Amino acid sequence: MDERRTDRVAEAVREELAEVIGFELDDPRLADVDVTDVYVSHDARHASVRVAVRGDERAQNQALAALEHAGGYLRRELAGRLQLRHVTELHFERDKNPDVESRVDFLLRRAKKSRAREEQ
Repeated sequence: MDERRTDRVAEAVREELAEVIGFELDDPRLADVDVTDVYVSHDARHASVRVAVRGDERAQNQALAALEHAGGYLRRELAGRLQLRHVTELHFERDKNPDVESRVDFLLRRAKKSRAREEQ
C-alpha cells in the first residue's frame, strides 16, 4: 500500500474511533479520552492508536484498560463503517505529549490544510 493510501486509512480510522469512543461508548472510564493520532502499518493490518487521557496515572491506566477491553467492539464498528479488505488490529498507547491541547490544535490545522488541498 502506498504512503498516501496509508495516510488516508489512518485518518479514516482516527475519525471513526474518535466518534465511537467519544459519542457511542458508555464507559465512564473513557469520558476524558481523545484520539490524537493513528499510525497504520504499510499493509494496514496493524494500527497504533495514540490517545490523550486527562487525569492522574490511575485514571489513565483504567482508560487504557477500557480501550483494550473494547478493542473487539471497536474493530467490529470499523469493519461496518470503513470499506477495508482487512480490519486493522488496534494497539492503544498513551500520547506522551504533555501539551495535549496544542497537539490537538496542530492536528486539526493539518486536517483542514489537507482537505483544502484535496478540494483543489
